[in-house]
Amino acid sequence: MYETENDLPLATRTEVDTLMNQRLADAIDLQLQLKQAHWNVKGPSFIGLHELFDKIDEEVESYVDMIAERIVQLGGVAEGTVRVAAARSRLEEYPLTISDGIRHVEAVAKALSTFGHEARNTINEAIELDDVDTADMFTEISRGIDKWLWFVEAHNQAPK
Repeated sequence: MYETENDLPLATRTEVDTLMNQRLADAIDLQLQLKQAHWNVKGPSFIGLHELFDKIDEEVESYVDMIAERIVQLGGVAEGTVRVAAARSRLEEYPLTISDGIRHVEAVAKALSTFGHEARNTINEAIELDDVDTADMFTEISRGIDKWLWFVEAHNQAPK
């Protein structure tokens, strides 16, 4: 950890650093999974899903940056390489062989749901560590993920 005048204790900053680097790995994986869906979706809902997945990717990219910058603000090192993200991510592997829009909707919903769950856990852990700013940041992220999950899941919720 780098020295900083931030008044959070070093022990807190160290624990938050570990926690947030885990979320950073998950967020990078989520962003790349969204790009995978964006590039490869096919079917009657192509354009709508293609554009939706791209919008979500852009929002998740802002979360990646927000998380990484918070890590550095607290004196840590943002460990955001693809290799680190792949080794640490808690998201399931994205299926590479799907093309159908509904299957992409299901896979993206699963990834968003998993990330949302981890974001809520991070809120609770940050509160336990007395880092309300990190908890607040993940509250914002969690709300955004829930919104995007709703947008994605709506494609499969209409009665058939």
